[in-house]
Amino acid sequence: MSEPQLNIVHEGMMWPSLVHSEESLTYAREEFQARDEDVFIITYPKSGTTWMQEIVPLVYSSGDPTPVQTIPNWQRVPWLEQKSGKELLENRPSPRLITTHLIYRLMPKSFYTSKAKVVYVTRNPKDALVSSFHYHNMASFLENPGTFDEFIDKFLEGKVMFGSWFDHIKSWWPLKDQDNFLFLTYEEMIQDLQGALVKLGEFLGKQLSGDAVEAIANQSKFDNMKQNKMSNYSFVPEELMDHKKTNFLRKGIAGDWKNHFTTAQTEHFNSVYTQKMKGLNFPFYKD
Repeated sequence: MSEPQLNIVHEGMMWPSLVHSEESLTYAREEFQARDEDVFIITYPKSGTTWMQEIVPLVYSSGDPTPVQTIPNWQRVPWLEQKSGKELLENRPSPRLITTHLIYRLMPKSFYTSKAKVVYVTRNPKDALVSSFHYHNMASFLENPGTFDEFIDKFLEGKVMFGSWFDHIKSWWPLKDQDNFLFLTYEEMIQDLQGALVKLGEFLGKQLSGDAVEAIANQSKFDNMKQNKMSNYSFVPEELMDHKKTNFLRKGIAGDWKNHFTTAQTEHFNSVYTQKMKGLNFPFYKD
């Protein structure tokens, strides 16, 4: 597949053409009917999406691992904007668990008047960048990222799949105080996963016992997810994802960017970050 075919451009952003089409993106925006009982997992790419696709079904099963051990994550929490979205979501009973990378303005029109719940997970953008760089190198359906230095510039300019990290976070952050919105960070989940699970359970109206919280935390540990064939994308053919280059689930830590960025790259990133986030009452990533 030549690089011009790897992406489609929709609303000024690049979308991997393997799993997206104009029809699927139009369906998500114009035709999908949100329900009050829907739960949306919303992330910028490489910010804890797969982790939350593991956790939310476990919250609903009160820690019973059956759903995450028997159903691929893209089926248990389908992607709204992908080609498979309509088929997997249209007739699914409530509550529907839905994954999306969509920026706020591209959400379904019916979403804005619904009471659907949003679990928004953000991550240090430097770590999201590093994870995305490795993902591009192992996934043949994504364009070649170039050198790490080149990819930093692409990321900062928003010339990457799904657009700008800055635009994404700035589009969703104003909703943080709404009753149907839960804002979590990848870093707080690393530091205190059980505390985050209790918060998530309360938000979703699921009172989790101590045993359930412990079971969910154990099942969603990175090493356990890495071995879970329903979550680690090992079913994807090697010609699409070359796990010999790197695993889809690579490290699952916070701060790995420090092993990749030079001092000059860090200073450049921080300068652009400070400028782009100026005036936003956001808990800034200081390092």
